[in-house]
Amino acid sequence: MQIEIFTTGGTIDKIYFDAKSDYEIGDPQIAELFRDANLTIDYRVTSLLRKDSLELTDVDRQQIRNAVEKSPARQIVITHGTDTMIITGQFLQGIAGKTIVLTGAMQPARFRFTDAIYNVASAITAAQTLPPGVYIAMNGQIFDPRNSRKNVELNRFETI
Repeated sequence: MQIEIFTTGGTIDKIYFDAKSDYEIGDPQIAELFRDANLTIDYRVTSLLRKDSLELTDVDRQQIRNAVEKSPARQIVITHGTDTMIITGQFLQGIAGKTIVLTGAMQPARFRFTDAIYNVASAITAAQTLPPGVYIAMNGQIFDPRNSRKNVELNRFETI
């Protein structure tokens, strides 16, 4: 296996329920995105959590870290909610010999107009080309979680 993708929930996996007028975390959408894109790389998808990132705890982050450390893959992509993606990225610092890229979406992957496809594609490419370390792939850029933030007003990530 070349790349392992861990899913944790977040907007990328949200689905809309008309009767409830609410979003909930649904099944991981990444395998469907890969099928639609006719992706030919060697990968495995492992679902770890189905949570909004605002609900993630340090226990959850430790679970993510343990999974990354135990994975035989050297290239890791983690789908994650955008609100606390940076915190998780900082939590994953120091894992040797692995390129870890977190990504997510501002709109659910099931929406017709979504940034999910582009962000996931950027993360897959980054995991294959960047040196070992922890990165965030959002908005057409690669960020270091140690010096970046989510700008809620502008609905984008940026370096600080």
